[in-house]
Amino acid sequence: MTDTLAQARRSLRHRPSLSTVPEGAEVSPGAGRSPARPPHKRLFEADSTGAKRRRLALSSDDELEGEEASQGRESSPEPTPRRGRGRGRATGRMSREKMSQGGESSPEPTPRKARGWAAGHGRGTSPATPSRKPGYAARSATASPRTPKAAGTPLVPSRAAGRLSTPGTPLQQARSRLHVAAVPDALPCRENEFFDIYTFVEARLLDRTGGCMYVSGVPGTGKTATMREVVRSLREASDAGHLPDFQFIEVNGMRLTGPERVYSQIIAELTGTKAVPEHAAQMLDKRFSAPAGRRRPILLMVDELDLLWTRKQNVLYNLFDWPSRRHAQLTVVAIANTMDLPERVMMNRVSSRLGLTRMTFQPYTFQQLQEIVTSRLSGLDAFDPDAVQLVGRKVAAVSGDARRALDICRRATELAETGPAEGRRLTSPKKSAALVTMEHVNGAIQEMFSSPKIMAIRSCPLLARSLLQAVVAEFQRTGLEEARLGRVYEQLAAVCRFEGITPPTLSETFGLMSGLCACRLLHAQHARHDLETRIRLNISVDDVSYAVQNVPEM
Repeated sequence: MTDTLAQARRSLRHRPSLSTVPEGAEVSPGAGRSPARPPHKRLFEADSTGAKRRRLALSSDDELEGEEASQGRESSPEPTPRRGRGRGRATGRMSREKMSQGGESSPEPTPRKARGWAAGHGRGTSPATPSRKPGYAARSATASPRTPKAAGTPLVPSRAAGRLSTPGTPLQQARSRLHVAAVPDALPCRENEFFDIYTFVEARLLDRTGGCMYVSGVPGTGKTATMREVVRSLREASDAGHLPDFQFIEVNGMRLTGPERVYSQIIAELTGTKAVPEHAAQMLDKRFSAPAGRRRPILLMVDELDLLWTRKQNVLYNLFDWPSRRHAQLTVVAIANTMDLPERVMMNRVSSRLGLTRMTFQPYTFQQLQEIVTSRLSGLDAFDPDAVQLVGRKVAAVSGDARRALDICRRATELAETGPAEGRRLTSPKKSAALVTMEHVNGAIQEMFSSPKIMAIRSCPLLARSLLQAVVAEFQRTGLEEARLGRVYEQLAAVCRFEGITPPTLSETFGLMSGLCACRLLHAQHARHDLETRIRLNISVDDVSYAVQNVPEM
């Protein structure tokens, strides 16, 4: 028995292991097995020799990669690799048993490669793969750098090829000057209105008191442009030291999602803070009630005032009540399109605080429109004087809107520029330019008053055109650009009786309204089909009046 144990120990001591086998040498299938192993210990040695050889190749590759990655690191103790949970404990027991039997332990076999998520996070990997330890921050030179988190604003490359060129020819200069957005050097035909508004605001700034002024007029008569010119002149006087410094705030009802949002916009302009409408109204009420101290006076311009109307009219009441307070130093200039809006829609408590200071901008006459266009074209010989007079007379007969006159002249300039060469006239022996003649103006007028929307109105049935007329009549009655279907139906019945036709029923009226909304001529309140449905026009009132006046049935 003793001799048999000694022979087994000598054979185990001289048997080569997998780590000492040279490359290319073959190992017999039973070379590395110990005889008569118990079943629970044979379980962890069931791998074949080929699997061990593949693990050996993988471990050698990992060692080469680890050596390359450790060239740029500082000298630090090599981190101990982690072992798999079950495999590491079983291998440790096997090595301890071999040491107790033969006094020497064979080299520990390479642990099985980890699977899944642990393969990339240091569990059961080869010794060349370090775990996340203090020395892990050092990265290899071949690894891709991380994207830096820059806090600067990204730059936009210049687009020199897409820049607009400076107008060169007289027609190009005329087209740029006739644009509605172009700022003119002066505002002709509004000298009296400018003087009255300037005097009113100047007196309030000098006295450091508050007040309200109501400015009305049809669209395109220069209300907003005149007010902005007044503010510019007041700025110049303040910079020169003739007036105290003030703060100007402009609010447009068309740009607000709701009437109450006016509080949030005003407090944002005053303090630079954002607040919900309820909290902003409280902050403004407290600000205008407390002593002013060294605060600057405030000039507030409220454009499109009729869009701030609500059923309780709390917004209008607060806007007109704050200037009357002692320490407010607030001057409000309200602008609307209807002259008698306070008497039509405002309550007594609101209209009384608005006061009696009124300013009405009358529609432009054809002489004034001709003067406005001529002032824009000063220094250019591009328009025929008779063509300008024709534009002024045509627009003054419809609405007196200066913006429409500028649009017609600008379109006539485009027709003259792109027209045939026969229509060009020599202005000098060295220079030729296309003058805008009567033919170009007539073509622009036909295009302007024959737009797709006007043609759609003319092609509508008789009752549909009557419904549009009823909507316009309700707008003119209330002074608002929004109406309820019940009120419109009353106006529709009156229009039909005046024309001698039978008024439609409510069901037919709903059908007519749906058809006009499908043509994008009307906007109706969504998900509502009763008499309280609110209606708005998607076109101007002037287009409706012009479209229905020459229809034979009407």
